[in-house]
This record gives sequence, structure tokens and C-alpha cells, in this order.
Amino acid sequence: MNILAVEPFYNGSHRAFLKGLQENSRHNIIPIKLDYRRWKWRMHGDSVKLAEMSAEINEEIDLLLVSSMANLPAFLALTNPRFAHTPKVMMMHENQLTQPMPEGEERDITYCYVNYISMLSADKLIFTTKFHLNDLLEELPKFLENFPDDKHYKTVDQIREKSLVMYPGLDLSVFDKQPDTRKNNNRPVIVWNQRWQFDRNPAMFFKVLNRLNDIDLEFDLILAGDSQHKKPEEFEKAWKRFGDQITHFGYVENVENYSKLLHSGDIVVSTATHEFFCVAIMEAIYCGCHPLVPNSLHYPELIPDSLHKPLLHAPVIYETEDDLFHALKDLLTGKTQPLPKASLQNINKHLDWSRMIDRYDSLFDQLKKTKSLAAF
Repeated sequence: MNILAVEPFYNGSHRAFLKGLQENSRHNIIPIKLDYRRWKWRMHGDSVKLAEMSAEINEEIDLLLVSSMANLPAFLALTNPRFAHTPKVMMMHENQLTQPMPEGEERDITYCYVNYISMLSADKLIFTTKFHLNDLLEELPKFLENFPDDKHYKTVDQIREKSLVMYPGLDLSVFDKQPDTRKNNNRPVIVWNQRWQFDRNPAMFFKVLNRLNDIDLEFDLILAGDSQHKKPEEFEKAWKRFGDQITHFGYVENVENYSKLLHSGDIVVSTATHEFFCVAIMEAIYCGCHPLVPNSLHYPELIPDSLHKPLLHAPVIYETEDDLFHALKDLLTGKTQPLPKASLQNINKHLDWSRMIDRYDSLFDQLKKTKSLAAF
């Protein structure tokens, strides 16, 4: 089967997903992609460029796979009638209705509407977590209140019926090449490996570290993750305060070097206020970093209940800033012990592409078959 993958925002989790799909699927994944700069223009206006790129694809396309940054109705109109009867799947990496907004910036519902009509135009919607799907479905009726006339509430049910949850595949096998080196650490190593942006709440992360430092607890820091955007000021302040404790500072392009960092970390922390699926945290867990993650997001569905607050080891899920402080304090002082690597890998090894790809390929096969039968 030839699958045309339309990706206007080829970066981060979008890039990782599409790359993993290309490398593992039994189908022929044909990508047309644009870089991640100027995301609003990518979402709002680049259907023209994507339509031109699709015209250069000579293969007969059996299925369209578009990302949630695509304006699907515009793309279909500009390529009409080529994909009129082609099954269409939208991968919901995120949505603009509930995506957090920077302080002082108002949500532009133009992009919410692009998401909305794109979801209605797709035959199937794949959400990365149950949390993400429920988050969107709860917000949709509020968004429809903006409509001046008919609110179209019935479309909420239409979107619900065509939605399913399927976790993204992860390329975990690349981390198997590096040995653990954390036993060589002179002090416990705390890892930050997420994006350096406001929605990951670095202010809370460093506030907790400051409290630990104030009571003379010793630790080192790995501050990795995507730092190519505008950096929150907390990272520069952290460099001044913890400079001699920071063993790495900034983005790591090379996978081997990134893997070495994760295999040297003891604890990975998320203080995110909102996210739909954090690949970086899952990678750190697989490499043996004990996670401390918030209960308010998608982590409770990804991590088995028995590990949320295990009796013989440190907790994984926390509720408040104080909870995080005490959990880190207990780990740093040895009052509690991190989970063994084998237990940590059991959390997410089923998400490796080698185990997930059959689910994706089977879904694509089913959609093509259903569409073909409907044509008769």
C-alpha cells in the first residue's frame, strides 16, 4: 500500500513518529514535509505548497496520513479530485483548542477552527493518549459556543465516533547500545530532557531544586532537551546558581551522545502543566532514570498503578510541588530507592516500534478495505 504522509511541521515528536513509521511499516510511506519554522503559517497557509509537492508524487496513493498541523480541507480542495475517495487518517499529535498559551497571549480560534474542520474531514483520528482525547472532547462544546448561529454540537459525537487512542511508536532499541554508567556518579544526577518552554514549567522545576540546594543536598544536573526556541529565563538563572553541578547544558543532536547522558542519569523529572505524550520522558525511563511525573496529565495511564507509589521504592507519580520536593529529597538522601531498570523498562518497552507497528499497519489495511467496500 502507498501511504502519502502530509507533515507541515517536521520536527520533534512529529518527525520522530514519521521517521519511525517509514523505517518500520510494511507499507510504502511517501512523505511530503516542511520544516517547523513559522508554525502558524505552516498550519494556515502552506496547503498550497503541500499540494504542489503532492503533484510530484506519481505513485497511486491508497491512504492519506496527515498530521494535526495540516489544513486538511484546504489540501483536499487544492488536490481535488485526486484524493476525493482516498481514506484519510489524521494523527493528533496535539490540538490547538487546549494547547497552552504563553502568558499574555490570547488563543486565536482561527487555528482551533482549522483543527476542527480538519478533524471533521478525516475518516479516522488517532490520539496519542486517552488524556489527549478526553481533553479535546471536553473542550469542543466550549469552542462551539463561539459560533453565532447553529452550534453544531452533534459534531462532537461525530468526532468522538471516529477517534481512537493509539500510542506513538518509540525507537527504544537505539538506546540498547549504551551501557549504564550511573554507578560511577559521585552525586545523584537529576535529568531535564524536555523542551525548554513555558508549558514544561521550568519555573517549578528549578524552584524545587533551589529548595533542595538551600538545605545543602548534593546533586548534579543534566539539562538537555530542545533548547532551540526562545529560552525561559530560568535556565540562565540555573546556570549561574548550579554551574559547577551542571554536567550538560543544551540540546543534543547526536543520538549516541543523548543515550549516554540518559544512561548516566538517576532521576528524570517532569513538571509540565500540559502535554499529550512526552517521548523524552519515556526515553529516559527506558534508559533507567527513575521518573517523578505529575498525576494531572497522561502519565497515570502510561505507568502501571502498582508503580505509582510502590511500597519498597520511591514514588513515581506526585500531586503537588511539595510532593515533588519530598520525593526528590528522599531519593537524594537515600531514604527511598529508585526502581530497578528492569521495572522501569517494563513501563514502556511495549511501545517500541517493533511491537507497535502491526497495530498501525493493520489499521491502515482496515481503512483501505472499508473504503473500498463502501465504493461498491
